[in-house]
Amino acid sequence: MHFLVVGAGAMGCLFAARLKNAGFDVDLYEKNPERARVIHERGIHVQALAGDDDVRVPAWAQQPPTSPDAVLVFVKANDTEEAAMTVAPWLKETTLVLTLQNGLGNMEVLERVFGKARVLGGVTSEGATVLDHGRIRHAGVGETSIGPSCHGAEEIVLAFRHAGFTARIAEDIHSLIWGKLIVNAGINALTALTGLKNGRLPQVRPLRLTMEMVVEEAVAVAKAKRVVLPYPDPISRVMDVCKATSGNVSSMLQDVLNKKRTEIDFINGAIVREGAALGIATPVNLTLTSLVQAIQETYL
Repeated sequence: MHFLVVGAGAMGCLFAARLKNAGFDVDLYEKNPERARVIHERGIHVQALAGDDDVRVPAWAQQPPTSPDAVLVFVKANDTEEAAMTVAPWLKETTLVLTLQNGLGNMEVLERVFGKARVLGGVTSEGATVLDHGRIRHAGVGETSIGPSCHGAEEIVLAFRHAGFTARIAEDIHSLIWGKLIVNAGINALTALTGLKNGRLPQVRPLRLTMEMVVEEAVAVAKAKRVVLPYPDPISRVMDVCKATSGNVSSMLQDVLNKKRTEIDFINGAIVREGAALGIATPVNLTLTSLVQAIQETYL
C-alpha cells in the first residue's frame, strides 16, 4: 500500500516514519519548502523511550512522483481545505482519504472535496512533539481508530498494526471524534493559556474547576446532538488523559510557544458554534476561545 502523508508536523512525521520503517511506500507532502527539503535530505528522526530512530522518507513541497492508494491528513484544521484542494488533482479515483486531525469539521471539509464515499474519519491517542524540521519526540502511545468499515479501511488498519500502532475499525466514528473533541477542549486551551503541561491541570484547583465547567458545557451540546460518547464519565476521562499524558506539551501550547495559529476555532470554538445553533449557552468555552484568539492576534 502506498501512502501519502499530508503535513510534516509531529503526527505526520510519526506516522510517515513508522509506516516507512515497516516497509510501506510513503511520500510526505509539506507545503513549507524548507521543511520539505530538510526532511527529504536528512530524513525523520524520532526520539522514543524504546530508542531513537532515523528514517529516510521522501518529502515534497509539490506533487510527488507516484499517486498514492491512501492519504493521511495531519495538517492543522485551519489548513484542511487548502491541503485537500492541493492534493485532489494528484489522486486516483479510488484513493481513500483519512483524517486523524484534532477538532470538529475536518471530515466534512474533506467530504466536500473528495466525496463522502472516499473519506474516512479517525482519532488517535498517539502523542508526539516537534523538536525541529523532521525531528520529533514520540511522547505517548495510544489507540488509533478509523471508520466506517470498508475494504480500504481494513487495509489501512492492518498497515498501521504492521507499523506497530494499536489500531482498529470503529463504526461510530463521529462518537469517537466528539469524545476526543471534549478531551481536547478540557485540556488544550488551558495549557495554552497557562503554559502548563497536561498533568498539572488537575493539580491546580481553579484549573480543575474550569476544566469541569468546560467539559459539562461540551457534554450538554453533545447530548443535544444525540451523540453517544465513547466513555461513561467525561470528566473522569479528561482527568485520566491528563494523568496518562502528564509530561506532554499539548499541541495548542506548542502552537502558542511557536507563535503559530492554533486550532482553538475547531475545538472550544466548535463547541461554542454547535451550542449556539442549538440554543445552548457555553460561556466558559467562549471565554477560553476568546482568550486564545487574543493571544494569537498579538503575534500573528
